[in-house]
Amino acid sequence: MKTALQPRWIAALLFALAISTVFVLLSQWQFSTAESELPPAAGETENVRPLTEVFTPGVELMGTEADQMVSMNGSFRGEDTVLIDQRLYDGDRGYWVVTAFAVEGAPDGAVMPVVRGWVAEPGDAEPAPSGDAVVVGRLLPPEGPIAKAPEEEGVLPSLSSAELINVWDTPGYAAFVTANEITVDGEAPETGDMRVVDVDAQPQETSVNWMNIFYAIEWVVFAGFSVFLWWRLVADAHQRSLEDDDDYYDDDDDEGPVPGHPAPTSEVQK
Repeated sequence: MKTALQPRWIAALLFALAISTVFVLLSQWQFSTAESELPPAAGETENVRPLTEVFTPGVELMGTEADQMVSMNGSFRGEDTVLIDQRLYDGDRGYWVVTAFAVEGAPDGAVMPVVRGWVAEPGDAEPAPSGDAVVVGRLLPPEGPIAKAPEEEGVLPSLSSAELINVWDTPGYAAFVTANEITVDGEAPETGDMRVVDVDAQPQETSVNWMNIFYAIEWVVFAGFSVFLWWRLVADAHQRSLEDDDDYYDDDDDEGPVPGHPAPTSEVQK
């Protein structure tokens, strides 16, 4: 088609192809982000790693970091202890005993909320041990705060690290640790009626963001439409050129060229 070979339409084609390329790249990016990154394998999360190598205060705990078994050295701040109510243990309802743990080597003296155990009644909670402590447990994301006035002093409805930072008035990690093992000065502290809160690693399932899939398909449609639009414009321009040629003459050949239009070169009288 001669119309498509005109310089302006060749330039328009190159522009349409450039736009299509951008749209295809955007589509690939959307497809790549549609599937969230899988958490580490169960075997990896069970390998105990130092907390300071795994997580940093002041940042959000991502799924790829959660469930990791960690160890940390430091000391408990016994005065900063709260109970989290409505916690189940083998079907019984009770409380988590949570104490701030000053992590050795943490920036700005940040503390980690540590679930030291479960108790059936608030009075069963043992005081936090003093001394150089080592805690081994599972790193977990914090719960959301609940807008509810505590029924008892020192009892909270959820384990929200943001709320605990305000209660304890100290920098902290945006996470918490359920302690599987606690040693103080090399010995296990007295736990009384407190029971260890053992949390298993969460099931590993691939999460697909269908909205990203939809956007990826949409970008492919846009890429095809940009080329189709160029073709449609070229086809319209070609059709107009054919109509202009036909307008040189009336329906009756004897009437000659249409007034106002020069006759084609082949019809010019010698």
